[in-house]
Amino acid sequence: MQRSVPQTFDRVLSSMCTDPHPAARAAAERFLATNPGDPATYRDVAELEADAVATLGEMTGLADPHGYVTSGGTEANVQAVRAARNRRRGDVSDPNVVAPESAHFSFNKAADVLDVELRLVPTDDDHRADVGAVRAAVDDDTVLVVGVAGTTEFGRVDPIPELAAVAHDAGAFLHVDAAWGGFLLPFTDRAWSFAHAPVDSLTVDPHKCGQACIPAGGLLFRDRSGLDSLAVETPYLESTSQATLTGTRSGAGVASAAAAMDELWPDGYRREYERAADLASWFAGELRSRGFDVVDPELPLVAADVSDSLFAALRDREWRVSRTDAGHLRVVCMPHVTREALSSFLADVDAVR
Repeated sequence: MQRSVPQTFDRVLSSMCTDPHPAARAAAERFLATNPGDPATYRDVAELEADAVATLGEMTGLADPHGYVTSGGTEANVQAVRAARNRRRGDVSDPNVVAPESAHFSFNKAADVLDVELRLVPTDDDHRADVGAVRAAVDDDTVLVVGVAGTTEFGRVDPIPELAAVAHDAGAFLHVDAAWGGFLLPFTDRAWSFAHAPVDSLTVDPHKCGQACIPAGGLLFRDRSGLDSLAVETPYLESTSQATLTGTRSGAGVASAAAAMDELWPDGYRREYERAADLASWFAGELRSRGFDVVDPELPLVAADVSDSLFAALRDREWRVSRTDAGHLRVVCMPHVTREALSSFLADVDAVR
């Protein structure tokens, strides 16, 4: 029987996953069979997880971070909602979460699983959270307000300090989803991190722009109480409690995240951000010169209004591209996306228009 092989990233333009760093691959294989879910037994990988969390804290402006390496942004966002619900348990009987309509669909999953009302509010004309709309949706039963730092459709950064003020005025917590943007934003001047605003929890994924192997997400809390609110007793393990959503989990993601960040933070990530930002700016200009309506890139993600026929023709040529909910073509300038690849893509655009 012919062996299956994974596709290459050569024509993948809309994914927020990428080719892992070689050091991340090697570390993932070494720690594949270890279980960070029982850190008292698997001490080496537990130390690597502590190192990874410390680096994520440094990256996001938090000197004393509390968190863990998740399976990805979805788990981290679900856990952030769960923590906020648990921390307000006793004084809120019908909890709700307020988030911009640009929030990742993982919050819909969180609301469904946790039986929490999700209130999605409109974004402004530039695809960022509308602070006034968020404020109008918040009430005494709001346990969490969500801001996004690097939206999946347009790469936008919400006004995080203003959202934090709205959340805290209502007695709620503020969670920032920086799953994709977290490895890019440290090299910008945007106000988004624990250091910029009173953020309570934050999602950041090493397996996206961090170049770790899948699965390797990240969840951080400003205060230990956030992580403690997730803990359950584990009487048959060497470890006596567990705050993660999954139980047994492979050490591959933890080790690869630690290895990738050890290799690349901060200078490697800075170089990649600068390369990707320049590439996105060039690509947006090329599309505009061809007459397309392009959303100005804030982070290295380019969205453009293209016809259904052109989109279908590009898919027929095996370009792995996707659309926003509003129908824009979106191209994410991940580490594997090169100017050569985008030049080839543009040649196909010219050929099939």
